[in-house]
Amino acid sequence: MTDGDQLLLFDMDGVILEGHGTDPAVHDDALDEAIAEAGLSVDDDTRSLLAGYEYDTEFVRGCERLGIDPVAFYRRRERHSASHTIDRLAAGDRTLYPDSDALDGFADDYTLGLISNNYDAVVEFVVDHYDLDGFAYARGREPGVGGFYRRKPNPHYLLAGREALGGTDGVYVGDRATDVMAARRAGLDAIFIRRPHNGDVSLPVEPRATIDSLTALGEYL
Repeated sequence: MTDGDQLLLFDMDGVILEGHGTDPAVHDDALDEAIAEAGLSVDDDTRSLLAGYEYDTEFVRGCERLGIDPVAFYRRRERHSASHTIDRLAAGDRTLYPDSDALDGFADDYTLGLISNNYDAVVEFVVDHYDLDGFAYARGREPGVGGFYRRKPNPHYLLAGREALGGTDGVYVGDRATDVMAARRAGLDAIFIRRPHNGDVSLPVEPRATIDSLTALGEYL
């Protein structure tokens, strides 16, 4: 492969977009909207089973109490979560890290991709809102149970991105242990970036390099 075919892939939250991830309040608000949309009457104990981000046994048990399909209801709630996340980003709740400007310097020599556990609609919004034209590929996960279980460290979305871009060799830059693990499972090298939210994180898998800023990335490619 030529240098121009080398893949340089990035996680979004905590790498390009400021902050560790979506505020949990987003999912709380989304749950309330999903409940109202479905016309449900939910007591506090049952709502506590449905609260939170995870599709887990408690969420399923809460849905069973209400006599509703947990898979369909989880997808309904996730669609609202994606919508609320986009509204917050549009309002300036989070913005790009200042060092994200460094990405422009890699576009000539690498094929850039953005692959996130965040919702696909959110990734699309971030790319459009911030004019991130350098990414040849940008993908988040679909809302619902299928997307939930394909989150990193599952390499599903990294493998899909690698195939779509026609590359075999490459690097994935992330801020979580799950990013490093997913990269390894997808046959990619991992570079771990330390931000204020993950300065003390220990990694079970050794990345190719650890950096403190995207401006230092070129030293390890």
